[in-house]
Amino acid sequence: MGFMARKTAALNDWVARSIVGRFFHLDGSGHPNARKNARFTTEILAGLITFLTMAYIIDVNASILADSGVTCVCNDPVDPKCNVNDQYAICILEAERDLITATSAISALASFLMGITANLPVGMAPAMGLNAYLAYQVVGFHGTGPITYRVAMTSVFVEGIIFTGLSLLGIRQWLNRIIPASIKMACGGGIGLFLALLGLSYTQGVGAVTGGDFLPLELAGCPENRLDPVTGLCTSDRASSPTMWLGFLAGGVLTAILITHRVRGAMIIGILVVSITSWPRDTSLTYFPRTAEGNSRFDYFKNVVEVPSIRKTLVIQDWNLSNEGWHFALAVFTMLYVDILNATGSLYSMARFAGIVDPDTGDFPRSALAYTTDSVCIVLGSLVGVSPVTVFVESGTGIAEGGRTGLAACMTAFCFVISLFFGPIFASIPPWATGGTLIIVGCMMMRGVTNINWKYPGDCIPAFVTLIFMPFSFSLAYGLVAGIITYAGINSATWFLGAISGGRFLPPDYDDKEYWSLATDYHSQPWVVRAIKGDRHFWKAEEHDSFELSSTEVRFETTVTGGSKV
Repeated sequence: MGFMARKTAALNDWVARSIVGRFFHLDGSGHPNARKNARFTTEILAGLITFLTMAYIIDVNASILADSGVTCVCNDPVDPKCNVNDQYAICILEAERDLITATSAISALASFLMGITANLPVGMAPAMGLNAYLAYQVVGFHGTGPITYRVAMTSVFVEGIIFTGLSLLGIRQWLNRIIPASIKMACGGGIGLFLALLGLSYTQGVGAVTGGDFLPLELAGCPENRLDPVTGLCTSDRASSPTMWLGFLAGGVLTAILITHRVRGAMIIGILVVSITSWPRDTSLTYFPRTAEGNSRFDYFKNVVEVPSIRKTLVIQDWNLSNEGWHFALAVFTMLYVDILNATGSLYSMARFAGIVDPDTGDFPRSALAYTTDSVCIVLGSLVGVSPVTVFVESGTGIAEGGRTGLAACMTAFCFVISLFFGPIFASIPPWATGGTLIIVGCMMMRGVTNINWKYPGDCIPAFVTLIFMPFSFSLAYGLVAGIITYAGINSATWFLGAISGGRFLPPDYDDKEYWSLATDYHSQPWVVRAIKGDRHFWKAEEHDSFELSSTEVRFETTVTGGSKV
């Protein structure tokens, strides 16, 4: 054993025997539920790797939410969307800087809370997918949607409160189990297509496509000065924009190659390469043109380090809902539904990857605390002005490096705290730098569609409707509703015809249908139901933190994936 190996082993043993080791159940701590192979240095490395694979969210989330206009007001009668209004653009830049701080702050707090309460090696941040839904559907581009950003933050707050109640009552797990499996799989793929479309757009991506006059989409890729300010179409020079090709090649192809070779932080590398190339002024690739907006960006960029502050998005809830009733309720329902699928499934998946899921009960230690912490962080996130916070499946890269305890999550939180002081750098990342990331994240999220039951039309058609409605209606809400209605219509009619005919009019491939029922086994019932039935041990946690699982159950592909996976 070499010198460094001996010192590392000594450090691991010393920390394991300390109060920190016992608190996080490190291997060698003497705790009855100590987790096998959980070492201090391994946990620190795992937390750092988790941060590197999810740090892109700092800029991407702020950029997406800023497209809504946030709290900026557009009063230009000539340009109602304020597409070319310098004063409005500068206001949005200031709001985006606040959102960068808010994203880092809530990610740090949420990851820390998850680490110390649930002892899980997972990082948390505002969810991809829901941020786009809130920015482009609920509030709308530059505030053209049905409700304001302030009311939208109220809806996030209310959704978080409801979600917390469902977590405390144990209903989240039950609701997740009764949703048809193919619909669950389609939600992740639909959100992936939605994100990929954003990555191809001008507002949040490389600018390869734009809305058409007679077609849903048209090829774009022209410099922004060749865009018609009224129609948004390219007047000439399609597919000739230098920034589009830079975003595709360096932000997309390079990142994909790095991911293929399992390079840690591949997305961050791609974003940095494009950003650094776009920072010099007076080039065709610059993000700092000599305009009022470009000068404002460059002046802020030169600060490099800045004391973090939040001025435009801190506690901005508007409780006057007299004119927002239906749209407010739809936003709450949609975010709640997606969070039930996303957060519940992601938490379970990460616990399974870490090898701490009981194969008999299908539960993991401190699951109630984990679910409750996750939902409480949604409420806290709304107070700093960001979309719902959730567990990021990028945490799996840290778990693959050996992360087993909440110490890894605390390290991830520490990294987010450090990022708070580098807001000017994160605010200067251009949209074409993150466009490739959005496309790749969308690609990763499509992997779940292979689990859709394509053998039976009653399962695959509703799933496909969900899948295509999300990007083509540019609405996650409409996609979810369309899929559920289609599923209920097809399968209710099939069941009714079979019932009245005594089974003679059932489809020939009916046996291929996925099993679905409202009924669940005893262990899957909410704890409040078990308590009503007289179970005196409804509250009792599992006695063990670790279970011997086969290698196929704990194996995790270290490919970087998207945080909104459902």
